[in-house]
Parts: sequence; structure tokens; C-alpha cells
Amino acid sequence: MTIHSLDAIALSQKIKNQEITATEVINQFINNIEQQNLTLNCFTTILKDQGFEQVNKLDEQIKKGANLGILTGVPFAVKNLFDIEGIITLAGSKINQDNSPATQDATAIKKLKAAGAILVGALNMDEYAYGFVTENSHYGATPNPHDLSRISGGSSGGSAAAVAANLVPFSLGSDTNGSVRVPAALCGTLGLKPTYGRLSRAGTVLFSNSLDHIGGFTRSVRDMAAIYDVLQGEDESDPICTSIPPKFCFDQLNKGIDGLKIAVAGDYFQEGAEPEVLEAVETVATLLNTEQIVNIPEAHRARAAAYIITACEGSNFHLKNLRSRPQDFDPATRDRFLAGAFIPNTWYIQAQRFRRWYRDKVREIFQNVDVIIAPTTPCVATPLGQEKMIINGEEILIRPNLGRFTQPLSFIGLPVLSFPILRPNKLPLGVQLIAAPYQELKILQVAAFLEQNLQKL
Repeated sequence: MTIHSLDAIALSQKIKNQEITATEVINQFINNIEQQNLTLNCFTTILKDQGFEQVNKLDEQIKKGANLGILTGVPFAVKNLFDIEGIITLAGSKINQDNSPATQDATAIKKLKAAGAILVGALNMDEYAYGFVTENSHYGATPNPHDLSRISGGSSGGSAAAVAANLVPFSLGSDTNGSVRVPAALCGTLGLKPTYGRLSRAGTVLFSNSLDHIGGFTRSVRDMAAIYDVLQGEDESDPICTSIPPKFCFDQLNKGIDGLKIAVAGDYFQEGAEPEVLEAVETVATLLNTEQIVNIPEAHRARAAAYIITACEGSNFHLKNLRSRPQDFDPATRDRFLAGAFIPNTWYIQAQRFRRWYRDKVREIFQNVDVIIAPTTPCVATPLGQEKMIINGEEILIRPNLGRFTQPLSFIGLPVLSFPILRPNKLPLGVQLIAAPYQELKILQVAAFLEQNLQKL
């Protein structure tokens, strides 16, 4: 087993035990990134000098026996909408190239560095996080590591692909309508979107203020729990993230799922998907020994309302540039922003009213259920450049429909983890584990159980 295939916890332990130096680790990872990125196009910026500057100090601390963090020496990368000190925050755009470099790191990066992690780069994405494919007209497409002719998903495609290809043990992305979970499913990694407001977004380029979350990608559940624990805590720089007491998960993963009430999402979440997608959900339900089905009401309207809110808020952020330099946008992004600018205010208000009603209805379900399982995407990764797909005999557009099962859940800020279903000689799929607000521990415990037992089926 090479160090590239180790998870973050195992790699950190080897560094702290002085089996390998942090400098050697970063050197191997950056060399691998430089070679593989020519094909995978995950990284828009490789922070070679910054990485070595961090590890040189770290190796000295290790030799002195310093008390070090849980992620000591572990390389990571972030979607290029996170501020990185000294680097221009691109957010997947050409327009942002005119901005000044960031003067400080985003809060999430600061916390990960404080835990010993080493930032090695910024990752490709759909422009301004508006998309599910990571086919960027400015910086190129990021293909799927499992099949280079197919998409990695988006908008955090570079983040998912980098982890799936073992370029870094973990990465950060953002999720508005499914931008962590969709690429996690298509690339075969874990992808966590915590409760809205749980983790600080300070120092990130927002797409839709009332919907945006930050989240992570890993290859192991314990890594996800560790990263989530590190990122928790209030941040006065982000008003939605103040006064939320941390609830740590890492040490409680292996307590099992006894006592947890688990159900399968029915109705809307069992329609409009390829048979293999629904088979993956059934496989997970069998392993979890659940036959209960719950119907989330009006999910199709929730998706429509989420679209309206996203389009309105997103276009409002970029209205000035849409007027003055529309030619500098990615055409696919520009056209959707322009459409959003023409949505009547009354539609936006009605969508927000429906959102409150829908939130209350879904919370009623969680009075009797702890975790709900559902598909992440309606299909496996589609070919690069393809605009349409056929599902259940109906031809539909790919870009808006990859988020069919993720949008109704982001809409009310529920914590959701996409768990990878890796199949021999087949493309990956994902199954969503969904819980009530602030119940991330429950879905991580279910994920840990699946990780330990899925191979038994």
C-alpha cells in the first residue's frame, strides 16, 4: 500500500510516529499531483512552495515531541472558491482573475491548518458553482477518474476527482443544491453536506446565500468525522455560524446503529432513476435491515422552489457583471444567470414561503425516523459534453437533472452524506443518508456501519 492510498488518519499517524517525514509525504503527493493533473485537470493552482514551507516547520515540531493535531502532515486541497492567502480566488471564473489576491485564508482552511493539515492547492469547479458537471469553458473539464470520457460531476468536480484519484486524502467543496453530493456519488467518494449554518463559510465566494454550505470529500468515514469535528465551532465572520455548540463525532463512530430508526425515501425518490440506482438503495436498505418507506411530501415542488431561489440569489450577486461584461462568463452560466434575473420577485417570495411549510413537514417525519436513505443521482456519470440523457424512456437535460434527488434536501438545510457504492467493473453510484438538522453523528454512524459491512453482501 502506497502512502497515496492511505486515509488521512493513517497517514497522520505514520508521520507522528516518525515512520515517514511530513516533507517526504508532501514531496510524494505534489510530484504525483503534477504528473496526474495533466490528465485529470483537478487543480487550477498547485501550492508547492507553500506546502513545503508548512511541512518544514512541522517536521521540527515533531522532532521536539510537540502535541500535534489529528491531521498532522496530511495534504489537502480546496475548491477554488475558498480564499487562500496570496492567491486570487477564482470561483471557476475568468472575471475574478481581475481581483486582488486574498489577504487571508478562509476560516475552514485556518482550522484545518491548525489541526496540522497541509494545503497543496485549489481545485477546478463549475463557474461560480452553478453546475453539476465541472465542464468549465475557462479552465477545462475535470474528467471522472474511473472513466476519463465521463464527467466528474459538479460543481465541486475537482474536489471529488482529486480524492477519488488519490491525489489528496481529503478535500473541501461547497454544496448549494448538491454540489458536494453529486460529484461524490459519480466519483465514488464520501461527500458530506452538514446542516445549513453548521460550518463557517467565511472566506468563500457565495453562490446562493440562503442555500450555500461547505462540505468535505474523503475515502473513509473516520476521516470525514475527523474533518467535520475540526471544522465545527462558531465564527463571528459568518453570521449564520455563530452560537452553534460543536457536537463531536470521531470518537462515537463505532457505537453502531442499534436503536436508530432508518427508512427509505419513497414516492418522488423512487422515480426518474435508472434501475441500477434504485438497486443500490435497495442493497443499502437490506444491509440496514429496514423495509420502512416514508414519503417526503411535495419534493417536486421543493426542487422547483430551490431552483427559483438559487437563480434569483445567484443572478443578484452577479448582476453588475452581467450588465457590463456578459461575454466574460462561461456561456452556460451566463444564460442561467440572465434567466434568473428575469424571475419575478413574487415568485421568489412564494418560494421562500413554501420553503418554511416544507421544512415543517419534513421535520414531522424526523419525529419518528432518525435516518432516511435515498439515491444521490439518477444515473452514473454521463459522457463529457453530452447534453441529454434518457431515463425511463424520457429524454431529459443532464445539467439540471443530476440534482433531482439532492435539491429537495439542500432546500431546507438538512445534513446529508452521499455514501459511495463501488462496484467491480462498473461506474460508482451514491446513496444519500439524510437526518434531521444537527444530527450529523447519526448519519456518520450509519455510514461507518455500511463501510464495515457492505462487502459482506
